[in-house]
Amino acid sequence: MSGWQAVKLVGNVLNLSTLFGFLVGLIGRARFSRGPRGLVYATGYRLRFPVAGAFTIGNLVLSKHDRAYFDERPGLVQHEERHSWQYFCLVGLPLLPLYLVGAAWSWLRTGCPASRNPFERLANLKDGNYDEKPPQPFALTLNQTFSGLRSRPKGP
Repeated sequence: MSGWQAVKLVGNVLNLSTLFGFLVGLIGRARFSRGPRGLVYATGYRLRFPVAGAFTIGNLVLSKHDRAYFDERPGLVQHEERHSWQYFCLVGLPLLPLYLVGAAWSWLRTGCPASRNPFERLANLKDGNYDEKPPQPFALTLNQTFSGLRSRPKGP
């Protein structure tokens, strides 16, 4: 771990984002282990939200997958580390509502919560395994969203 990564680690503990990440990991019954560059992995996360292969809160990277998932995806680890820097730069938890605004903006523009989300773009879409979607008319976004809801099977 470099000196700057140690500063980020301490900063994200002090700004409470990493501690909040541990709380989310505990609620999701994840297993914790030390990762590279000051990151902590919380694997085996069991909650259904958010729907992602991995997501970061502070210096904690949560995933439903096991540790090998990260070992096989160094680009994804770099992507998640960039998110940990975003928490550091935005002094922790204020990132969460700002991220949601970015995801909403991206969805409105493209029908995808990542493509035009500035936080995902700064973390490198490709490393996060996102395809960049072009802007589309809002009516198309609504049609795609509601046609997907209509096609879901009805429960008993």
